[in-house]
Amino acid sequence: MRKQIILCLLATIASNANAQNYQADFLKSFQSGDTLQQRKVLQAWEQASPKDAELYTCYANYYMKLSRKEVISLSTKRPDGEALALRDSVGNTAGYLGNTITYQAALLQKGLAKLDEGIALYPDRLDMRFGETLLLAESKQWKAFTNSIIKTVRRSAQNKNEWTWTNNQPFEGGEEGFLTSLQDYQVRLYNTNDDTLLPYMREIAQEVLKYYPRHVESLSNIAITYMLDKKYDEALNALLKAEQYAPDDTVVLNNIAYCYERKEKKEEARKYRQKIEQLTNQ
Repeated sequence: MRKQIILCLLATIASNANAQNYQADFLKSFQSGDTLQQRKVLQAWEQASPKDAELYTCYANYYMKLSRKEVISLSTKRPDGEALALRDSVGNTAGYLGNTITYQAALLQKGLAKLDEGIALYPDRLDMRFGETLLLAESKQWKAFTNSIIKTVRRSAQNKNEWTWTNNQPFEGGEEGFLTSLQDYQVRLYNTNDDTLLPYMREIAQEVLKYYPRHVESLSNIAITYMLDKKYDEALNALLKAEQYAPDDTVVLNNIAYCYERKEKKEEARKYRQKIEQLTNQ
């Protein structure tokens, strides 16, 4: 089970010296789990400074926590994180006892709505955008998750990755940090092991490549979606492009070899296996 989700948004609840430090008050009540006090702070904050960027992220955390429910569940499929395996009389695994996280949709949507409001006012606040994406992932709203990432990618092309973060401080990661975070989100889709979500993974990767055509990870992601669909020619098209930009990337080379093996092109596969061996023995 993942640790309690407080989003990347909770990082936005940093101390900020002013006459009425609503952020600090909210953080104190959030950490103590006092939802009534959280609500009082948010209402007072909204009345005093209704367009404070940090207000939107704190509202999102409030609704996220309020909507989140953790229940004990029994299933035949192993849940994420820690789980107790239940065995039958001959020692075979009969099921799993673990925690399941669910979200009350109406409350969660209120949190997402607050982030939408914040993004509209502060379109370059990357913490808001990534917070929204993370919430959508945790609640398994994969279409909305995909759309959220695509909007962020398009914005990155407009602002040249000059993002801001907590308290409107500059985001120090630049293009590299931005793309690394995007890759983490694409991996989330892959790790669902749900092949019906592969088109979303491909859609995100294709959008990234419109603006970052040399992004090897996105080329690899596209290839993986085709490999899982057994479309090896389409996978090779993406992988061979990736090889041009990263000729010593053993993940790319291994996937090229795999595709050639599935196409029964033994000589081409052998060539790439040899190259991998040379690189790993250096």
